[in-house]
Amino acid sequence: MKKSAIALLALPLLLMSISCEKGKAADGVTATEKSDTVKTDTKEKTPTLTIDTVDFNKRMIALSNNDTTGRWPVKAPYPLPGALLPYNRIIAFYGNLYSTRMGILGEIPRKEMLAKLQGEVAKWQAADSTVKAIPALHYIAVTAQGAPGKNNMHRLRMPFKQIDTVISWAKPINALVFLDIQVGHSTVKAEVAELEKYLSMPNVHLGIDPEFSMKNGERPGSKIGHFTAADINDAIDILANIVRKNKLTPKVLVIHRFTQGMVKNYKEIKTVPEVQIVMDMDGFGSKVLKKDSYVSYIYREPVQFAGFKLFYKNDNKNDWKMYSPEELVKFTPKPIYIQYQ
Repeated sequence: MKKSAIALLALPLLLMSISCEKGKAADGVTATEKSDTVKTDTKEKTPTLTIDTVDFNKRMIALSNNDTTGRWPVKAPYPLPGALLPYNRIIAFYGNLYSTRMGILGEIPRKEMLAKLQGEVAKWQAADSTVKAIPALHYIAVTAQGAPGKNNMHRLRMPFKQIDTVISWAKPINALVFLDIQVGHSTVKAEVAELEKYLSMPNVHLGIDPEFSMKNGERPGSKIGHFTAADINDAIDILANIVRKNKLTPKVLVIHRFTQGMVKNYKEIKTVPEVQIVMDMDGFGSKVLKKDSYVSYIYREPVQFAGFKLFYKNDNKNDWKMYSPEELVKFTPKPIYIQYQ
């Protein structure tokens, strides 16, 4: 696909002045309770057994839709016991509580949003009964900014009380929580380190967005940014250390991608037992455009697991229609992480 066509998938609405718009869904909940998704007792979390490798291999082959090219499934170390993938398909709602424009998480009131999420989980379970579908809230915890800010980093960290709120929302439906980072002029290492206390919770995982990583001082949103394998490996190293130090089950790392240039040197991205990597096909557009992107940047450049992003509004405008679960489980490889914006 031509780069000019792919560029149409950019997400300009993610760049915003975060202080100007407070979403309807930002209820005043500040509890810091951990989700029941994973056991919280340290002794119970300690991986003491090995996984069933025969069962794991069988599931990975099924996830590859029996690909015969040798690309999928990806050869990687077996995960620690308790790994989420490929045993579960994660269905996530994405957004920010300060904005009604950045995604379904924050666009509509909490109760309505959680009910809608559970409805999507049920649809995915019906589309593929062989993999358990589970819910997640994917919260943008660091947003890229057009203005430099007082630290000249072109990024804004959300207050911890908002992260606490999202974690409390996840608990009633046993949802995972993902904290997403748009670094601006900062670095993956610096921003992930600030969230270590949350990433040390068993049910909290990480997302990183190359689109707003501006290596040469550009204003975020003026062009599509990128991460190198070294940037991604910094996140993997931090997560792996958190898992080892806290005796946790593996963390999931979601990396957004909708152009080839957004991820450099993908073959140098490391795979370790403590972290499960999802390359998430981001961006909106027609079905033809999105499938072409998936083939070009996910299928042809395998890392470990595949994800797919769906837009309630932008995938359904003009004569476009959003992909259904039944359509997406026919893709090679099958996406194991689904994100709705």
